[in-house]
Amino acid sequence: MPAGHVYVRHLAAENGTGPVRLPDPDPDESWRPAGQRWWPPVMLDPAWVAAHADEVALFHLHFGFDARSEADLEAWVAALRRVSRPLVYTVHDLRNPHHPSRDLHDRQLDILVPAADKLITLTGGAAAEIRSRWGREAIVLPHPHVVPFETMHAARAMRHVRAHRGVAHPFTVGLHLKSLRPSMAPHRVLPVLVDSVAGLPEAVLRVDVHRDVMAADGPHHDNDLARLLRTLADKCRVDLRVHDYFSDAELWRYLAGLEVSVLPYRFGTHSGWLEACRDLGTTVVAPTCGYFGEQGPVLEYDHDEDRFDADSLTRAIQHAYSTRIYLGTSVEERRAQRRAIAAEHDLVYGALVGH
Repeated sequence: MPAGHVYVRHLAAENGTGPVRLPDPDPDESWRPAGQRWWPPVMLDPAWVAAHADEVALFHLHFGFDARSEADLEAWVAALRRVSRPLVYTVHDLRNPHHPSRDLHDRQLDILVPAADKLITLTGGAAAEIRSRWGREAIVLPHPHVVPFETMHAARAMRHVRAHRGVAHPFTVGLHLKSLRPSMAPHRVLPVLVDSVAGLPEAVLRVDVHRDVMAADGPHHDNDLARLLRTLADKCRVDLRVHDYFSDAELWRYLAGLEVSVLPYRFGTHSGWLEACRDLGTTVVAPTCGYFGEQGPVLEYDHDEDRFDADSLTRAIQHAYSTRIYLGTSVEERRAQRRAIAAEHDLVYGALVGH
């Protein structure tokens, strides 16, 4: 759970064979497919577990427990034990990017990690941290593709055309600030990017940000950042785009139009955004915090909660510009990876349910 998340959907074999993953119950009605509306996750309710135990052989938790208290999670785990259903937990986040402090997430992990019958995570570094903190072994399985295969094909073809036919296209460095997650540090990263890109001929720094950051009455408004962005845009130092959330199709077009996407994180663990960039052939400049660099080839810069090396960010941008390095993956590689990931999950599930 949640079955509607792209990560969970792409754990299944491409041909649709394998375990049946139940659709996400609607928060407002007890058993109607929720589509994009899977919050709050009804399957985390002990009453739902009790009522639907005969429909479920195994629970696999990924996301959705951000706002759950320790008591909530303990009650949920107890409900699973009462109906004798095993729990698999994929540890995506060892530090929640939406929480300004790590305290709540740590307490949640202290319940879920020991309770799980089997643990999965995405990188060796995360597995080592899990071993160090809880004495548990996690199976390491990579993040599957995020972007649909047909979209990957189209993006690859477009990059080929631009590279081999001399199509005029600026070297575009992207910084997407979304709605300013607590894990982001734009006030550190943005000025360095402005100066780094300004020194590169025919290069553009595109900065995207959601309206709720720029509007004075927005729930994530940052007055200093909004003023800085407008000033930089007025001076033509950034290509500023203010908008609401991209649809999936809009996001794929945006990422495919970049040469480089910079992750402005000061903490975190893994990134689906990074995987989407790899799918579309966009080079990622990632911080050294977390385990982003273990997910796949990236250009790293030194950045975490306690330190920021501006020169390392400048060097990463200059390297991407001078080499036009391609750190993407191919459709064939992603297809093979998806088959392997689906098979590994089938083995995990089969071992726990006895077939």
